[in-house]
Amino acid sequence: MTIQIYNTLTRKKETFQPIEPGKVKMYVCGPTVYNYIHIGNARPAIVFDSVRRYLEYRGYEVQFVSNFTDVDDKLIKTARELESDVPTIAEKFIQAYFEDVSALGCKEADIHPRVTENMDEIIEFIDTLIQKGYAYESQGDVYYRTRKFTDYGKLSHQSIDDLKVGARIQVGEKKEDALDFALWKAAKEGEIAWDSPWGRGRPGWHIECSAMAKKYLGDTIDIHAGGQDLAFPHHENEIAQSEALTGEPFAHYWMHNGYININNEKMSKSLGNFVLVHDILKKVDPQVLRFFMLSVHYRNPINFNDELLENAGVALGRLRTSYQNLKHRLQASANLADHDQEWLQKINQLVSTFEKEMDDDFNTADGIAVLFELAKQGNLYLREENTSTKVIEAFLNTFEELFSVLGLRIEQNELLDEEIDELIEQRLEARKNRDFALADQIRDQLKEMNIILEDTRQGTRWKRG
Repeated sequence: MTIQIYNTLTRKKETFQPIEPGKVKMYVCGPTVYNYIHIGNARPAIVFDSVRRYLEYRGYEVQFVSNFTDVDDKLIKTARELESDVPTIAEKFIQAYFEDVSALGCKEADIHPRVTENMDEIIEFIDTLIQKGYAYESQGDVYYRTRKFTDYGKLSHQSIDDLKVGARIQVGEKKEDALDFALWKAAKEGEIAWDSPWGRGRPGWHIECSAMAKKYLGDTIDIHAGGQDLAFPHHENEIAQSEALTGEPFAHYWMHNGYININNEKMSKSLGNFVLVHDILKKVDPQVLRFFMLSVHYRNPINFNDELLENAGVALGRLRTSYQNLKHRLQASANLADHDQEWLQKINQLVSTFEKEMDDDFNTADGIAVLFELAKQGNLYLREENTSTKVIEAFLNTFEELFSVLGLRIEQNELLDEEIDELIEQRLEARKNRDFALADQIRDQLKEMNIILEDTRQGTRWKRG
């Protein structure tokens, strides 16, 4: 078992070797909960849920932590606009997040820490950085001395001199250096705040994940993951803080998913083209959205539009149709010995191919291609005059297991129109090939799902019964 992970830190694929054999410590940056999540937030949720599932499938015990940023400027602004308070807004959108990602097939993290519940650890972390000379207080704010950390820029592969170009001290900031970043912000009038050795205030964004990762996973973790937009400055700053504090590597493997484009333009609130998952799920099967996200390698950018999403629905429907055809035939199959071993070997080989693709940096796109080959072989098997219960069960079990690894459901309660059309096309093809047994099987399958067919000179019509 050898899993290769592309490590942003080294810019190459590396053989995965966890700190403790058989166990994985994994931290994924979660959302700032001031609104419903958009599809840019959904991609890392889906991608790294699939990574977690595959690691578990491969026998690892995964300790999975993903945080909520439940206090920051955006939350304060939203609370003012809605004449509410930060805890109320945060709670509302944390629950909305759980509803959305659960619909998308994501498992809950083992721990979902919130910033507001870990304030003591954050303050202690900052205080230790001050004692070590890596941070300093300035009129109630606390800043990190970026230049003191000699490896700063190693994740984003930027030099400190390159970063200096364009760096400015904003109005109201009391920094020693333009490159320094905030660890603690003094409270403004009317803002939510906590007591600290430097006065009332709240943490800066970057310190939160460092403190919570240390608390729940230890000084060094196996995998730290998030969207590509977090690599700099967020993850770069996390490394500087954590490694300055502990003197140990913060994370051995850094994983980042690619951006999402909307109709070939980068998704941006300034362009007004961001899409909320909450709205998409009112119109689209959440499993289709998950399938769509996994149909592209996680490190590549992905283009989103209605047509591509519709195509994903049709593709997922084809896989489900193959599964349903096999399931229907199971009732009419017997325990046969002829050709069983040959077909079982084909299925086992496809499982090995799936694992080979997923071992290569969690390549879900090529993993899905294996599922289509499984469907193809299943359809070919159904053309056999005599079919074996053992072989069909192997097909069904393999579909179910590999779908589960990807967080997809193979069963669905009701067929979509395009899936009904696909089944009808398969039936027509079967009749052309004089495979009347398969044609009748598809008709019976549709009848069981309350779909009534009517063959006319103009073609086959259907209606829901």
